[in-house]
Amino acid sequence: MASDGQVTFGQTVLKQSARKIRRLYHDRVLAGFAGSAADSFALFSRFEAKLEEYRGNLDRAAVELARDWRTDRLLRRLEAMMLVMNQHHLFVLSGTGDLIEPDDGVIGIGSGGAYALAAARALVRHSSLDARAIAEQAMTIAGDICIYTNRTITVEEL
Repeated sequence: MASDGQVTFGQTVLKQSARKIRRLYHDRVLAGFAGSAADSFALFSRFEAKLEEYRGNLDRAAVELARDWRTDRLLRRLEAMMLVMNQHHLFVLSGTGDLIEPDDGVIGIGSGGAYALAAARALVRHSSLDARAIAEQAMTIAGDICIYTNRTITVEEL
């Protein structure tokens, strides 16, 4: 999982080196966010609680968080998205209660997400790069294109 480090407020860059990926549940799960930083921290806490409740079962924790997000009035107001993954699954959780597992194991969220996704899919199909190198290159390409994405890249592997 890879992320940039840029935090913006409107058209102003507030931070260049934010860490948008966290290791959860005994370092067996990665969670990354896009959107409002405060809302994302609230989601991290709730997702971490779900992981603990379901003893690290990523699928169940993700389904339950998505259900809560869809039905809880306060959660529905959060402006953020999350990517969560373990060794076997990758999910996108959105503020509308969506829970999506991409077909090809490649996904992007946030301002530069579509650029990173396109670059990663091309690299998967047309290169022999490993997953880490693909993630780094995709984020670099997104940072070159999207004004809300920078090239301060964090990569976390399981």
